[in-house]
Amino acid sequence: MFAVLEIADYLILVLMFLLFATTSSYAGLRPRERARLFRLERKLDLVLQHLRIDVDQLCWLSDQVKALADRGDKIAAIKAHRAETGLGLRDAKEDVEAYLAGQVHAASKQPTAQ
Repeated sequence: MFAVLEIADYLILVLMFLLFATTSSYAGLRPRERARLFRLERKLDLVLQHLRIDVDQLCWLSDQVKALADRGDKIAAIKAHRAETGLGLRDAKEDVEAYLAGQVHAASKQPTAQ
């Protein structure tokens, strides 16, 4: 009723899996494709530099997530950010914490009234 696979059959299945798994990743890119990707990234960096856009300073959080974070409800902000973007917990937490750290840092630069 069931076919019995031999060791050679399992070996062939594993090799086929490895072949398909490695060719679909970035490491499977041919040298010409990698060079083209590098050129595109370099051109994009030049365009961003010309337009004076600092990608590190861009905030990808929605207004709702920012409002939750501003109120101090960090957990709700992380949950909302995950629901909107589909990010994992770690990435969403890092985004919200970076936003909060930026706010604190910007607030500390403001002169205090005496």
